[in-house]
Amino acid sequence: MDSPGLSTPSPLSTPLLLPNEPVRSLTDPVAEISHNNFWIFGYGSLIFKPPPDVEMAVPGYLSGYVRRFWQKSHDHRGTPTAPGRVVTLIQREFWETLDDPHAKFERSDSRTWGVAYKIIPEKVRHVSSVLDLREQNGYTVHLVPFFPSKSVAFPLLTIPTIVYIGTPDNHAFAGVEADLEGLARLILKSKGPSGYNKDYLYKLGEALEDLHCRDGEEDDYHVGDLVRRVKALEAVEDEI
Repeated sequence: MDSPGLSTPSPLSTPLLLPNEPVRSLTDPVAEISHNNFWIFGYGSLIFKPPPDVEMAVPGYLSGYVRRFWQKSHDHRGTPTAPGRVVTLIQREFWETLDDPHAKFERSDSRTWGVAYKIIPEKVRHVSSVLDLREQNGYTVHLVPFFPSKSVAFPLLTIPTIVYIGTPDNHAFAGVEADLEGLARLILKSKGPSGYNKDYLYKLGEALEDLHCRDGEEDDYHVGDLVRRVKALEAVEDEI
Protein backbone atom coordinates (compact mmCIF):
# COMPACT_ATOMS: atom_id res chain seq x y z
CA MET A 1 0.00 0.00 0.00
CA ASP A 2 1.14 3.56 -0.67
CA SER A 3 0.32 4.72 2.85
CA PRO A 4 1.94 2.79 5.72
CA GLY A 5 -0.82 3.89 8.06
CA LEU A 6 -3.36 1.83 6.11
CA SER A 7 -1.57 -1.51 6.31
CA THR A 8 -2.80 -2.46 9.79
CA PRO A 9 -5.99 -0.55 10.57
CA SER A 10 -6.94 -0.40 14.22
CA PRO A 11 -9.36 -0.48 15.93
CA LEU A 12 -11.77 -2.73 14.04
CA SER A 13 -13.65 0.19 12.51
CA THR A 14 -11.67 3.41 12.38
CA PRO A 15 -13.47 6.63 11.43
CA LEU A 16 -11.25 8.69 9.12
CA LEU A 17 -9.59 11.95 10.12
CA LEU A 18 -9.52 12.53 13.89
CA PRO A 19 -10.25 9.53 16.15
CA ASN A 20 -13.33 11.06 17.81
CA GLU A 21 -14.54 13.28 15.00
CA PRO A 22 -17.74 12.23 13.19
CA VAL A 23 -17.02 11.75 9.51
CA ARG A 24 -19.72 12.44 6.97
CA SER A 25 -18.02 12.75 3.62
CA LEU A 26 -15.26 11.40 1.46
CA THR A 27 -15.14 14.48 -0.72
CA ASP A 28 -13.06 16.50 1.75
CA PRO A 29 -9.31 15.92 1.43
CA VAL A 30 -8.35 12.81 3.39
CA ALA A 31 -4.60 12.35 3.60
CA GLU A 32 -4.81 8.81 4.97
CA ILE A 33 -6.36 7.43 1.79
CA SER A 34 -4.19 6.81 -1.26
CA HIS A 35 -6.07 7.34 -4.51
CA ASN A 36 -3.93 4.57 -5.99
CA ASN A 37 -5.32 2.07 -3.51
CA PHE A 38 -8.84 3.28 -2.90
CA TRP A 39 -11.23 0.44 -2.08
CA ILE A 40 -14.94 0.58 -1.24
CA PHE A 41 -16.68 -2.36 0.46
CA GLY A 42 -20.27 -3.11 -0.50
CA TYR A 43 -22.51 -5.16 1.77
CA GLY A 44 -25.93 -3.95 0.59
CA SER A 45 -27.02 -2.39 -2.69
CA LEU A 46 -23.40 -1.85 -3.73
CA ILE A 47 -23.18 -5.62 -4.27
CA PHE A 48 -25.88 -5.69 -6.96
CA LYS A 49 -25.46 -2.07 -8.07
CA PRO A 50 -21.71 -1.39 -7.97
CA PRO A 51 -20.18 2.07 -7.88
CA PRO A 52 -18.97 3.64 -11.15
CA ASP A 53 -15.40 3.52 -12.42
CA VAL A 54 -14.41 0.19 -10.87
CA GLU A 55 -10.95 -1.11 -11.73
CA MET A 56 -11.28 -4.39 -9.85
CA ALA A 57 -13.95 -6.24 -7.84
CA VAL A 58 -13.00 -8.82 -5.18
CA PRO A 59 -15.47 -10.91 -3.15
CA GLY A 60 -14.72 -11.38 0.54
CA TYR A 61 -15.80 -10.37 4.01
CA LEU A 62 -15.43 -8.11 7.03
CA SER A 63 -14.99 -9.63 10.46
CA GLY A 64 -16.69 -8.55 13.67
CA TYR A 65 -20.00 -7.26 12.27
CA VAL A 66 -23.55 -8.42 11.61
CA ARG A 67 -25.70 -7.17 8.72
CA ARG A 68 -29.21 -6.06 9.64
CA PHE A 69 -32.23 -4.36 8.04
CA TRP A 70 -32.23 -1.79 10.82
CA GLN A 71 -31.62 1.40 8.85
CA LYS A 72 -34.55 3.56 7.73
CA SER A 73 -34.57 4.61 4.09
CA HIS A 74 -36.21 7.99 3.60
CA ASP A 75 -34.61 8.67 0.22
CA HIS A 76 -34.26 5.45 -1.80
CA ARG A 77 -36.63 2.67 -0.75
CA GLY A 78 -39.11 4.78 1.15
CA THR A 79 -40.12 8.39 1.74
CA PRO A 80 -39.62 10.90 4.56
CA THR A 81 -43.10 10.10 5.89
CA ALA A 82 -43.00 6.35 5.19
CA PRO A 83 -39.39 5.15 5.32
CA GLY A 84 -38.45 1.70 4.07
CA ARG A 85 -35.68 -0.45 5.51
CA VAL A 86 -32.18 -1.13 4.20
CA VAL A 87 -29.13 -2.79 5.70
CA THR A 88 -26.43 -1.43 7.92
CA LEU A 89 -23.59 -3.06 9.86
CA ILE A 90 -23.64 -3.50 13.63
CA GLN A 91 -20.43 -4.19 15.50
CA ARG A 92 -20.67 -7.67 16.97
CA GLU A 93 -19.71 -6.62 20.49
CA PHE A 94 -22.56 -4.08 20.64
CA TRP A 95 -25.01 -6.35 18.82
CA GLU A 96 -24.54 -9.08 21.43
CA THR A 97 -26.04 -6.74 24.04
CA LEU A 98 -29.28 -6.44 22.03
CA ASP A 99 -32.35 -8.68 21.98
CA ASP A 100 -32.27 -9.69 18.33
CA PRO A 101 -34.81 -12.40 17.36
CA HIS A 102 -32.35 -13.71 14.77
CA ALA A 103 -29.47 -13.97 17.25
CA LYS A 104 -29.61 -17.75 17.60
CA PHE A 105 -29.19 -18.15 13.86
CA GLU A 106 -26.23 -15.79 13.46
CA ARG A 107 -22.99 -17.33 12.27
CA SER A 108 -20.37 -17.64 14.97
CA ASP A 109 -17.41 -16.37 12.93
CA SER A 110 -18.81 -12.83 12.57
CA ARG A 111 -18.15 -12.71 8.84
CA THR A 112 -20.14 -10.30 6.71
CA TRP A 113 -19.73 -11.17 3.04
CA GLY A 114 -19.78 -8.65 0.23
CA VAL A 115 -17.61 -7.20 -2.52
CA ALA A 116 -14.67 -4.78 -2.36
CA TYR A 117 -14.22 -2.46 -5.32
CA LYS A 118 -10.94 -0.82 -6.28
CA ILE A 119 -11.69 2.54 -7.86
CA ILE A 120 -9.75 3.88 -10.85
CA PRO A 121 -7.31 6.38 -9.26
CA GLU A 122 -8.25 9.29 -11.51
CA LYS A 123 -11.94 8.77 -10.66
CA VAL A 124 -11.70 8.54 -6.86
CA ARG A 125 -13.00 12.04 -6.14
CA HIS A 126 -15.88 11.64 -8.58
CA VAL A 127 -16.87 8.27 -7.15
CA SER A 128 -16.62 9.65 -3.61
CA SER A 129 -19.06 12.43 -4.54
CA VAL A 130 -21.47 9.93 -6.08
CA LEU A 131 -21.38 7.65 -3.04
CA ASP A 132 -21.68 10.51 -0.57
CA LEU A 133 -24.96 11.44 -2.26
CA ARG A 134 -26.12 7.84 -2.54
CA GLU A 135 -25.37 7.07 1.14
CA GLN A 136 -26.39 10.43 2.60
CA ASN A 137 -29.23 9.17 4.80
CA GLY A 138 -27.43 8.56 8.09
CA TYR A 139 -24.33 6.72 6.90
CA THR A 140 -20.80 7.72 7.90
CA VAL A 141 -17.45 6.69 6.47
CA HIS A 142 -15.26 4.12 8.22
CA LEU A 143 -12.01 2.34 7.45
CA VAL A 144 -12.29 -1.42 8.02
CA PRO A 145 -10.02 -4.40 7.17
CA PHE A 146 -11.41 -6.51 4.31
CA PHE A 147 -10.49 -10.16 3.85
CA PRO A 148 -10.50 -11.37 0.21
CA SER A 149 -12.17 -14.66 -0.55
CA LYS A 150 -9.94 -17.70 -0.86
CA SER A 151 -11.77 -18.48 -4.10
CA VAL A 152 -9.91 -15.69 -5.90
CA ALA A 153 -6.18 -15.38 -6.44
CA PHE A 154 -5.30 -12.18 -4.61
CA PRO A 155 -1.83 -11.30 -3.27
CA LEU A 156 -2.94 -9.55 -0.06
CA LEU A 157 -4.45 -11.14 3.05
CA THR A 158 -6.30 -7.94 4.00
CA ILE A 159 -7.23 -4.68 2.28
CA PRO A 160 -8.12 -1.44 4.10
CA THR A 161 -11.54 -0.55 2.70
CA ILE A 162 -13.89 2.39 2.96
CA VAL A 163 -17.28 1.32 4.35
CA TYR A 164 -20.44 3.37 4.73
CA ILE A 165 -22.08 2.38 8.02
CA GLY A 166 -25.27 3.62 9.64
CA THR A 167 -24.11 3.51 13.25
CA PRO A 168 -26.65 3.20 16.10
CA ASP A 169 -26.39 6.92 16.90
CA ASN A 170 -27.47 8.10 13.43
CA HIS A 171 -30.87 9.71 12.96
CA ALA A 172 -32.14 6.99 10.60
CA PHE A 173 -31.22 4.02 12.76
CA ALA A 174 -34.39 2.02 13.42
CA GLY A 175 -32.97 -0.15 16.19
CA VAL A 176 -33.79 -3.80 16.76
CA GLU A 177 -36.68 -4.92 14.57
CA ALA A 178 -38.16 -7.48 16.97
CA ASP A 179 -41.41 -7.93 15.01
CA LEU A 180 -40.12 -9.83 11.99
CA GLU A 181 -43.54 -10.18 10.38
CA GLY A 182 -44.10 -6.47 10.82
CA LEU A 183 -40.71 -5.75 9.26
CA ALA A 184 -41.55 -8.04 6.35
CA ARG A 185 -44.87 -6.24 5.79
CA LEU A 186 -43.12 -2.87 5.88
CA ILE A 187 -40.56 -3.99 3.29
CA LEU A 188 -43.32 -5.40 1.09
CA LYS A 189 -45.32 -2.16 1.15
CA SER A 190 -42.51 0.43 1.01
CA LYS A 191 -41.49 2.24 -2.14
CA GLY A 192 -39.22 5.20 -2.81
CA PRO A 193 -37.42 7.03 -5.64
CA SER A 194 -35.13 4.02 -6.21
CA GLY A 195 -37.99 1.56 -6.41
CA TYR A 196 -39.74 -1.03 -4.29
CA ASN A 197 -38.16 -1.97 -0.99
CA LYS A 198 -38.88 -5.65 -1.67
CA ASP A 199 -36.75 -5.49 -4.85
CA TYR A 200 -33.79 -4.25 -2.80
CA LEU A 201 -34.27 -7.21 -0.44
CA TYR A 202 -34.67 -9.76 -3.24
CA LYS A 203 -31.66 -8.52 -5.20
CA LEU A 204 -29.51 -8.52 -2.08
CA GLY A 205 -30.65 -12.03 -1.22
CA GLU A 206 -29.80 -13.31 -4.70
CA ALA A 207 -26.40 -11.61 -4.68
CA LEU A 208 -25.52 -13.08 -1.28
CA GLU A 209 -26.64 -16.55 -2.33
CA ASP A 210 -24.27 -16.30 -5.28
CA LEU A 211 -21.38 -15.18 -3.07
CA HIS A 212 -21.99 -17.84 -0.45
CA CYS A 213 -22.45 -20.60 -3.01
CA ARG A 214 -19.21 -19.69 -4.78
CA ASP A 215 -17.26 -19.72 -1.53
CA GLY A 216 -19.02 -22.61 0.19
CA GLU A 217 -20.21 -20.30 2.96
CA GLU A 218 -23.29 -20.32 5.15
CA ASP A 219 -26.18 -18.15 3.98
CA ASP A 220 -26.97 -14.86 5.71
CA TYR A 221 -29.92 -16.09 7.77
CA HIS A 222 -31.27 -12.63 8.57
CA VAL A 223 -31.53 -11.63 4.92
CA GLY A 224 -32.71 -15.06 3.79
CA ASP A 225 -35.46 -15.23 6.41
CA LEU A 226 -36.76 -11.81 5.42
CA VAL A 227 -36.80 -12.87 1.77
CA ARG A 228 -38.89 -15.92 2.70
CA ARG A 229 -41.27 -13.88 4.84
CA VAL A 230 -41.81 -11.13 2.27
CA LYS A 231 -42.34 -13.61 -0.56
CA ALA A 232 -44.87 -15.50 1.56
CA LEU A 233 -46.82 -12.31 2.24
CA GLU A 234 -46.60 -11.37 -1.44
CA ALA A 235 -47.98 -14.77 -2.46
CA VAL A 236 -50.96 -14.35 -0.12
CA GLU A 237 -51.69 -10.92 -1.56
CA ASP A 238 -51.52 -12.32 -5.09
CA GLU A 239 -54.17 -14.90 -4.22
CA ILE A 240 -56.60 -12.30 -2.96
